[in-house]
Amino acid sequence: MLLFVLWESNKENFEGEKKKVFLVPDYNLKNIYEIDLDKLKSNGIKLILFDLDSTLMVSKSGKYLPETIDWLNKVKQDFKIAVVSNNNRSDYIEKVRAISDFDVLGSCAKPDTAVIEEYVSNCGLNKNECVMVGDRPLTDILCGKRLGCTTILVGSINAENEGVPTRFVRWLERLTIKK
Repeated sequence: MLLFVLWESNKENFEGEKKKVFLVPDYNLKNIYEIDLDKLKSNGIKLILFDLDSTLMVSKSGKYLPETIDWLNKVKQDFKIAVVSNNNRSDYIEKVRAISDFDVLGSCAKPDTAVIEEYVSNCGLNKNECVMVGDRPLTDILCGKRLGCTTILVGSINAENEGVPTRFVRWLERLTIKK
């Protein structure tokens, strides 16, 4: 099995052990609703950075599912939330901003970290106080690893309705993260 060793890190994980950083998320969950918010809070996480399409909303829909809105309201009780999207369509990002009561950043160019590093810094937070949540290993998780924060890979919020080509690409991407 092919693993990409990107660099060696002296970062300690939550269990206090040092490890090499691979293109492997710290957590691999079925969906956002499985995120253990109590564990994140006890580990000092203050900011949750979410990918947008297929993570928080059905891809290109521009609207949150009712259960996602309820869940995000729960998350906001203990965490700052921000969306970090690679989508560069300003009309779409503005549409999402209009229905969101948290920051929404477009054109992030993940896995590049520049936009997100600036945002985290402007929030007055350290990278170890953040977690990156997304559905794509080669953009979201790689970005989080490069940023130096905890990473959570989730399945698509709409997995049961995705087409065969999309499911195939997701399967290929996940081959790169098998331990």
